[in-house]
Amino acid sequence: MSSKKFQHIFLLVQVATVSVFLGRAWQHIIWDAPFRTLLWDESWMTSILPWFSNISYEDFITSQEMDEAIQNVIKANGWFYVTCAFITIFIKKIPRVFTYILWLGAVSLIFLALLYCKEKFFQWGQFWEYSLQFGSPIFLFYLWKKQEVSNRMILFMKIAIAITFISHGLYALNYYPRPGHFTEMVITILGVEESTAILFLNFAGVLDFVIAIGIFIKGKIGRWILLYTIFWGLATTMARIVGHFYLDMMEDTLMMWVHESVYRMPHFLIPLAVYYFYKKQNHEKNNLAF
Repeated sequence: MSSKKFQHIFLLVQVATVSVFLGRAWQHIIWDAPFRTLLWDESWMTSILPWFSNISYEDFITSQEMDEAIQNVIKANGWFYVTCAFITIFIKKIPRVFTYILWLGAVSLIFLALLYCKEKFFQWGQFWEYSLQFGSPIFLFYLWKKQEVSNRMILFMKIAIAITFISHGLYALNYYPRPGHFTEMVITILGVEESTAILFLNFAGVLDFVIAIGIFIKGKIGRWILLYTIFWGLATTMARIVGHFYLDMMEDTLMMWVHESVYRMPHFLIPLAVYYFYKKQNHEKNNLAF
């Protein structure tokens, strides 16, 4: 593999990783994260609290001090993501030992995905929908460690893409209760009735499953399908802003929704990296043929 090809793919994965860390940092520092779905779980906390304190569960969940402490932990986690983003940006200039923090960042993102999963009553599609997000720092770590893009790495990226699309499709098809904001965004962006929006989401859900299989097809067909994943990943990423944008409340809109688009950028940047890999690989084979 040429050095230029590697650097381009590395840059795409690097930007994806920075994006997910910065987006989640914004969420944790400015807004909130679902830590309370675990810390306010009665069955969990009634077993854990006696290990640390004599406080009762009822006092724990109604304590203003405890709530502030939880919020401080959330904010601290946000600043940890800022640190991870900083390390990702300067990964080529920092001592190699610091790159292992990317693993801690990935573990934190996996834990966050588990919290969202628990919040949705353990709908595992919710967890796996974040595959590209918590996978990005892992991909970047191994690209930096190996200094090459192997076929095995590309396969893992494609698996993460497929799992993300399948998980999204399960919600679009209403296998899991379809989030209301899915329908609202389609209505707002496309200007259609609710019934049309539901048909659109059902069609998109079916395509998610087709695409999840199709990206493993070799040759031109697989590359065309990867192009669709780039388009759809970008569309669903930007939908968070476009679908909630109001000109008269522009500042509030951007403050509330930009970070949700930012941490979803791996949904199109990782497919773009895979597409670029195959496009260059095909170009190199054609050149060798001459």
